[in-house]
This record gives sequence, C-alpha cells and structure tokens, in this order.
Amino acid sequence: MRRYRCTKIVATLGPASSTEASIRALFEAGVDVFRFNFSHGSHADHQARFDIVRRLEAEAGRPISVMADLQGPKLRVGTFPDGPIKLAAGGRFRLELKQAPGTAERATLPHPEIFAALEPGTDLLLDDGKVRLRVVKCGKDFADTEVITGGPLSDRKGVNVPNAVLPLSALTDKDRTDLRFALDMGADWIALSFVQRPEDVAEARRLIAGRAAVLVKLEKPAAIDQLEPIVEIADAVMVARGDLGVELPPERVPPLQKRIVRTCRAMGKPVIVATQMLDSMVAAPAPTRAEASDVATAVYDSADAVMLSAETASGQYPVEAVAMMNKIITNVESDSYYLAHAHAEHPAPEGTVSDAITLAAREVAESIRARCIITYTTSGSTTIRASRERPKVPILCITSSLATARRLAMAWGVHAVHMPEEQRFSAVVQRATEIAKREEYGSSGDKVVITAGVPMGTPGSTNVLRVERIP
Repeated sequence: MRRYRCTKIVATLGPASSTEASIRALFEAGVDVFRFNFSHGSHADHQARFDIVRRLEAEAGRPISVMADLQGPKLRVGTFPDGPIKLAAGGRFRLELKQAPGTAERATLPHPEIFAALEPGTDLLLDDGKVRLRVVKCGKDFADTEVITGGPLSDRKGVNVPNAVLPLSALTDKDRTDLRFALDMGADWIALSFVQRPEDVAEARRLIAGRAAVLVKLEKPAAIDQLEPIVEIADAVMVARGDLGVELPPERVPPLQKRIVRTCRAMGKPVIVATQMLDSMVAAPAPTRAEASDVATAVYDSADAVMLSAETASGQYPVEAVAMMNKIITNVESDSYYLAHAHAEHPAPEGTVSDAITLAAREVAESIRARCIITYTTSGSTTIRASRERPKVPILCITSSLATARRLAMAWGVHAVHMPEEQRFSAVVQRATEIAKREEYGSSGDKVVITAGVPMGTPGSTNVLRVERIP
C-alpha cells in the first residue's frame, strides 16, 4: 500500500478513534504513525487500540508505527473549595508548599522542586499562561508574587516556570509504570515529555534498553538551550509548539521551529512538527486557510512528519482531518519550489564509508534517472542517512528486522518492507528488484540503485552500491 508522498502523518488515537473501523479509516486516509497519548486513557484502552493496529498492519502488509507518548511531570496548583478565584493585575498572591485550602490570597503548590528553582524576578505561568505571576520573595516552601497578568484561577491548573531548569526527572512514577507497559505492549517509539537536559534522555535510554526508539519532545526553553546535545542523543525529535508557545512569546516559536528542523536534518534525526496544525477541524469539517498554510510551511521546511492531536483523538472529523493533511502535503510536494528547496540543501556527509555510499546513491539515482533507491539494512541507520539526503526519488527500505521497518515509518520518503534475512548479496539484489516491482516502485526495464553491506547482516556496514534493472 504505497503512499505517493514523502512527508509522513502522525495521528493521535482517542475516544473519537478507538474502533477497528475508525482506525482502519484513518490508516486508509493516510496515517503512517499512530500516537498513543498516555496522559489519557487506561492501559486496557491502549492495549485494545494497539491490537487493532497490529491486525490492520498484518492485513495491509505495510509496517505501521506506534508511538507511546509519556505524560511527564505535571505541575499544578491545589484546589479552591469555595470555587474559582479572580486575580487582579498588581495584586499579591502567595504560593505555599503547605497543604491548605486555596483562597483569593494563597494557593498550595505541592512541588518543592519549583521552590528550589525560584528566585526574585522569576515568572510563573498558570493555566497555560493565562495568568502570570512574578516572584517578589521566596524560600524553600513559599513564594510571594505580584500578579502581572490577572484572570480567573481554579482547581489544579497547570504551572510553568519558563526561565528555570527544575530539578525534576522527565520520568515520574506514573511514567515509569506506563513505560514498562508500553514496552511490553510493543511500542516502536517512546516519546519523552518535559525534557530539559541530555541527562533526561540518557536516563530514559537506560530504562528502554534498546526495546524502542527514543523521541524527544522539545517543549521547554531549557531544552532549546541544549538543542544540539539533546538531538544527538535522541533517535527523533518533536517540535511541541503548544507547550513552547506557553513558555515562550508566540513570535519566537516559528523561528525556533525552523531552527529545530534544520538542526535535526543536519544531524540526520527525523523531526515531527506538532500541535494545533488543523485545530479548527476538531469541530469543523474544513481547516482555516491559516492552518493549511501552517501544515504547508512544515512540509516546505522539510520536516519528516506532521502530527494531529485532538483533531483525531477527540474531534468530530478525524478522518477528514487526515485526508486534508494528506492533500496539503501532496500539493506542496508537487510544487516546483518545494522540490528545488528540498533538494538544494544537503548536509555534509561524515567521513565514513556508509555516508559516502549514501551520498553517492542519491547522486547516481538522479544522474541515471533511477526509479528509486533501495537500502538493505538491519538497524535502519543507512536508510535514515538516505532520507536525510532528501533524494528526488523514493527510498525503498528492505530489512530483516520488523522493529526497524516499523520505526522507519516516521522517516521522510521511506517505504519499509520486512523480509527474511538473506546471506548472499546476489539474493538481496534479486529480492530487491522483485519487491520494487511488487510495491509499484518500478516496472520491468527500470533502473534502481541498491545499497547494502557485505558481509550481510552486519549493522552499520554499508559498503556496496549497485545499479540494477528490474527484470
């Protein structure tokens, strides 16, 4: 089941997309990766949806990727027994570690880590930034603040500290439980929330132990300050614009999005652009023109994937949202400006045989007008490198690892096929041309470019490039 586009679609499953019929419809409309949001739903809910995805994968004969998105630490104020309060600009408000009913003058903030990071002048954002407080005086268990931006405040609203690195792990006890479940379930990607530093990613990697790939959600300004080392240790990255837009001024988010995408492209890591891409389609059958342009911008920037959240998880038009995103991507990728822009920039290759072969494969494929580049891989690293080159022809990945095939569903321009391992290069060539023809990546007489590693089955050993005709 071939997709006639390179940019991938990630869609979140939820109450609006839990049945076999609805998940099938989303896949047929264009979904490549299904996101399971562990901030909502029970383990039983996720298992039921996962089983449907795997049955659908078996029927379609195309690897489908599953992303388990961990909730991460949720910092919230306490409760207000007498109902919501109203904070006025210029007024004073006290936050305390002590558990006590919230009033118009004070609220409980049950997070000692926040108080440890505060100092006079630090801003606190409440309720997704609708209320802004500035610390005047603070200690290990309290903060006296001035209300900078007033508004209503009710039970358990979220708290953000945009200009501080909090002494918090990115993994809560709930996340660790969810992580064990997601790995046992068979998730292909684990998405980490609230990452602030490379050490957060390293901690998760130790726990995951190679059972899934690691995707880092960039949603904290502290993470942006260490962008390169975080991207280097991650397997993929998500530009989580919603949370970035809370902790940063909105005008800073678009340039940051472009910077993150460029950094990921240069370092050869798949990158997803996410949050509110077609948000009006939660309740309407068509997006705004601005939303269509937003999706198009991410595609023009050469993101590997674009993501739908509430649109498919709880919206009224989940299938229509995927179909619309598919149309936008297809139209952009057929634009001559996109083609010129995507293929104008090619990151400098590393001084390795694998990189040299991958670079040569793109150049040879374009010179001889091959129909596709075929990568034979075990770990997927060569295919990711081929994707980074953004060739003018599709990338057909053949791998003996089903886990690798599923993970590569997120990579730009890659169509992965799982097949048994071959011991002889001649058998790989024969099988590659057969699959290219079967998967509609070429016809008899068409040329293809094949890369592989000899001896076979050794990860990271790509050292052969061959041009072959499809019989």
